[in-house]
Amino acid sequence: MYDWNDLKAFLAVAETGSTLSAAQAMRVSQTTVARRIAALEEATGLNLFERRQAGYALTPVGEAMLASALAVRDAADRFGEAAGARSRDAGGTVSLTTMEIFAVTILPPILRDLRAAHPGIHIQLDTADEPRDLAAGAADIAIRSSKQPSGAGLVGRRIADNPWTVYCSRAYADLHGIPHTREELAVHPFIGGGGYVWEPYQAWLRQYGLEDSVVMKYDTGTGLLAGVRSGMGLTILPAFIADREPDLIRCIPPKTEDTTGLWLLTHERLRHVPRVRLVIDFLAAELTKLARS
Repeated sequence: MYDWNDLKAFLAVAETGSTLSAAQAMRVSQTTVARRIAALEEATGLNLFERRQAGYALTPVGEAMLASALAVRDAADRFGEAAGARSRDAGGTVSLTTMEIFAVTILPPILRDLRAAHPGIHIQLDTADEPRDLAAGAADIAIRSSKQPSGAGLVGRRIADNPWTVYCSRAYADLHGIPHTREELAVHPFIGGGGYVWEPYQAWLRQYGLEDSVVMKYDTGTGLLAGVRSGMGLTILPAFIADREPDLIRCIPPKTEDTTGLWLLTHERLRHVPRVRLVIDFLAAELTKLARS
């Protein structure tokens, strides 16, 4: 049985008259083209070309096979065009899960543009802070802040670094200054809580001996964001979000060992579903653009 890439090499040499020109057209080495021609001749048991000093010329058998090879290429092209059209026209519901703080800050303009570009796609947004089980079908796509996502069958990409550190509002800084050291942090009030955020947040406070500095706790990450915007005190937020908040100031740099990243994930069984693939590619492009801005 012949390889489709061998057939493409056959067509390229037939159309250009040489393995060098064919290699340039295919963006591979001349050796690769010659090897593929030899492999096709061996697989079919046919002598397709005469090797001449001036180049390759089709044998009568090669001439007879050319029309069939062109038909195969045309069929492959039609298949690709149909698949592309189906992908562009993909519609249906895609469930997306992420922490609420991401859903209310960076996602709205991205989802607005997704809707404008692909009106057949309907997004079902889940803002639970706890990671949903993609393997169990709890969601199609997840945007997560994590050091290394865990879960059976997860596939995806790391969009950007997303360490967590301490922020205050500009109004707060004007009144109380910006703390830059552990000793300075200790005399400022902290806003705590944040649902799923609270466990790593509390571990951070414990490490620096600042647990008693928490004066108020919110149930959600958006509560933390609202509290620090109000000038109530300091809090810990993901840098991908907080660094893009014009009213916030980073007090201290993230810990060097903080390797938290922003991840875009799906399950391996869904990665080639057209509507899911479309949304993943769109989100990846927009989030990457945002990360670089």
